[in-house]
Amino acid sequence: MGHGTKSYTDTMRPQEVRALLEAIRSGATTVDEGLARLSDLPVQDLGFARLDTHRELRQGFGEAIFGQSKSPEHLVAIAARLLATTTGPVLATRVTPEGAAALLAAHPEARLHEAARLVVLRSDAPASGSRGVGRVAVLCAGTSDLPIADEAAYTAEALGASVTRLTDVGVAGLHRLLDAQGVLHEADIVIVVAGMEGALASLVGGISPAPVIAVPTSVGYGASFEGLAALLAMLNSCAAGIAVTNIDGGFPAASFALRLLRRRHGAAAAEDSAAAAPPRRPGSA
Repeated sequence: MGHGTKSYTDTMRPQEVRALLEAIRSGATTVDEGLARLSDLPVQDLGFARLDTHRELRQGFGEAIFGQSKSPEHLVAIAARLLATTTGPVLATRVTPEGAAALLAAHPEARLHEAARLVVLRSDAPASGSRGVGRVAVLCAGTSDLPIADEAAYTAEALGASVTRLTDVGVAGLHRLLDAQGVLHEADIVIVVAGMEGALASLVGGISPAPVIAVPTSVGYGASFEGLAALLAMLNSCAAGIAVTNIDGGFPAASFALRLLRRRHGAAAAEDSAAAAPPRRPGSA
């Protein structure tokens, strides 16, 4: 859609679609009229960017802003439009110091996680003591892996999960992980962040009953090939139930975890609703 073009689908937030469906049910809008309004996928055309504002409805949370190489002016403009056209979390990843400063100046309520290079402009973080849509444990092998672990943890929290951290539990000191096995058994999903040889993912995969998402990092000496060695080790793990992201992929790991949790959370809510519904009488329509 170009500038000046307006349709129902310029935004497609869940409450707007619900209002349309209610209008169809009440007869205020016909089915054909409703279908016509939903015929185009919504796109916000900023000239330099075309924002997918349908994604929140389609996937449960909206488009994130990849901040690397973007100008501060573009970052601010994209953030403003996403905040205006979506209701869920709005995050900017891999932001430069200049980009972060511009976002915080335009949105003082935003939160910068400096080491993770992540700006959270709007969050679905669960209330203190709540498990949100589920529990995510984020483990990192060493403190050199912390920036990527931070990106995964803060993203998962902003998207609605309760997050527990275990830091510096690499395989060179195995007792550190074994001493904290309770965290693994309480988690719904475990994200393992490790560089060097990437062996921590296999170890956790052999202990944890939850699915494991492995994130190789570019931390290591020359033979680590900037994370390639850890990536290949994780892909070749003999522990079942491990998925592997790209090198330094803290945000993709958290996004994948939240997709799984939201699906399960939604299914559980539907089951609870069905169980609470009054039984139908024989012969009732």
